[in-house]
Amino acid sequence: MNQMFSAEQLAETVNHWCAQHRVEPASGQTGARITVRSIRYYRLLGLLDPPLLGDGLGFGEKHRLQLAAIRLLQAQGLPLNRIRELLFGRSLEDLKRIELQGLAEIEKIPVAVFHPSANESWGVTPLNQEFMVISRRGRALAAELRKRLLAILDPKQTNKTPITPALSPSRGDRETNRRWRGKKGNTR
Repeated sequence: MNQMFSAEQLAETVNHWCAQHRVEPASGQTGARITVRSIRYYRLLGLLDPPLLGDGLGFGEKHRLQLAAIRLLQAQGLPLNRIRELLFGRSLEDLKRIELQGLAEIEKIPVAVFHPSANESWGVTPLNQEFMVISRRGRALAAELRKRLLAILDPKQTNKTPITPALSPSRGDRETNRRWRGKKGNTR
């Protein structure tokens, strides 16, 4: 007989599985961990089948696989409405196959490792109110490159005046750069 889970046990089982396999939702679109509340929300949206039993231990292997598939698809940046379209009506065998394929794809992705050196002098160039470019060597961003980046990020804004002058850093930029260097104990 299949193992049965409470909602809390199911959430913890899937969270452990996600941590073990480095499966995380892309771009902060949802919480890092599945909770009982998120299980209820997924049920409400039709992403998760109803519990099999009403005594609090009504979730089984198919529910675990459904949540694993949701997380795998969220890791690819898919929104919940698209995930619902992809997973609706899937059998236990389909979900097992999705889990295996998803894990195989994740294994191909290299783990990004960040190792700042002690002598870095970081430079920060704001692009607009949402985005900034960080240079680990304190380099300034050329005006033309800044324009091109802004055009990529928001094509509708390309003809508008940029928020921060492109050629000379503002006082705020200099303060930000000073704070970054100060945290690293660096000077120019």
